[in-house]
Amino acid sequence: MRKAAQYQLELLWLALGFFSRLPIPSRTPYSEERMNQAGRYFGLVGVILGLAVAGSFFLFAMIFPATVAILLSMAFSLMLTGAFHEDGLTDMADGIGGGMTLDRRLAIMKDSRIGTYGAATLIMALLSKYVLLTELASSTQMLSVFVVAYTLSRAVAATLIYDMPYVSDLDSSKSKPLASRQSKADLMVLIATAVLVSLLLPAGVAASLLVSALVFRWLFKAWLMKRIGGFTGDCLGAAQQLLELLSYLIMLAWVLHSL
Repeated sequence: MRKAAQYQLELLWLALGFFSRLPIPSRTPYSEERMNQAGRYFGLVGVILGLAVAGSFFLFAMIFPATVAILLSMAFSLMLTGAFHEDGLTDMADGIGGGMTLDRRLAIMKDSRIGTYGAATLIMALLSKYVLLTELASSTQMLSVFVVAYTLSRAVAATLIYDMPYVSDLDSSKSKPLASRQSKADLMVLIATAVLVSLLLPAGVAASLLVSALVFRWLFKAWLMKRIGGFTGDCLGAAQQLLELLSYLIMLAWVLHSL
């Protein structure tokens, strides 16, 4: 039992190390198989990051106005993750927006340079996040907002691995360990994490978020299959960013409706 618990903890460290800049134990064992299994804890990584960012917001809000606290907490979030998911959103926008063929789309995604589609998408995503969070900060509990949005978006994005083919070049991809299909156990952990954390919010809000997340996943999967025939690591990052924004939008709608 203790050995099994230690193994699961090591998987969590791998997930945290992959998706954040937070330090993990240096002796954490690594293998592609372990990294693939660590995918089950991507939602839990969202819990950890959400708590950290919420904590930074509350600290900044003790000194500055809420608008400035939101801006600084967003910067802190980018530093925590190394803008990992934002980079994926930018690359996907450039690739799918600028490529006319499948090979060209995948090639553009691998290019580290930012094009017009990527730049416009990144600017709109960050601006939208700032506006939505600023509105939420004036009328609701930001701890739940950050934790739920960070967790739900990462958990749902990770589930795309379960039933979609990986279409990038495995030998050159940084997401190679994630390319293998998830087990049903991995999927269940992700779903359970998303559902349980969503319950931090009132039942109606939680239900709206979960239903919207399912619809988003279905539509996003169908769109990716049509455009590139599967997913890449950049697509997972894009899914996380888009669903995070959608989560803020839904929470704000509930706040405004209840006033």
